[in-house]
Amino acid sequence: MRLIVGLGNPGEKYQNNRHNVGFQCVAEYARRHGLQFSGKRSDARIAEGLINGEKVVLARPQTYMNESGRAVGGLLRWYKLDPARELLVIYDDLDLPFATLRLRAQGSSGGQRGVQSIIQQLGTQVFPRLRCGIGRPPPGWEVVDFVLGNWNASEREVLPAIYDRAVEACDAFLRDELPLAMNRINSAPPLIGAAAE
Repeated sequence: MRLIVGLGNPGEKYQNNRHNVGFQCVAEYARRHGLQFSGKRSDARIAEGLINGEKVVLARPQTYMNESGRAVGGLLRWYKLDPARELLVIYDDLDLPFATLRLRAQGSSGGQRGVQSIIQQLGTQVFPRLRCGIGRPPPGWEVVDFVLGNWNASEREVLPAIYDRAVEACDAFLRDELPLAMNRINSAPPLIGAAAE
């Protein structure tokens, strides 16, 4: 069994924010596999079902970003899962160029507060994550205004390709050993010519 968690803030006002790309990717993954976020457990909306023959729980924490660890820790305990092998966290990353996705087995939070909350709750940095690059704000922008801002028109044009790549990453996480999944996703051609890390 696997748990795939998209990070974001609950509520309609945050729905199309850059900070909610984790929510958006998990919602698209659920849609493509015919799953509905009809359940609630451990402060998260969940969708459960079989994907490619494996039991999968998709989750969107309802705790707000900064306390994501509360929901993730609760879900891991409820389902008795090992975060190093059975958890994937999807979230926005300011340090990656827009539309760059990177699958990693572990690492620091990089200043992403939702990930920092998860690390604090779990007591480990060792859990797979899919970082979705949103880029840095333009000159004169405050970071908080940028991440909590909605996608602009040019970004929206690229979102379907980002969701495609995220779906591919989730499928690879379920299907392959993590090193193979990482190689498959991280070596894929850039979506819009974004530079590699």
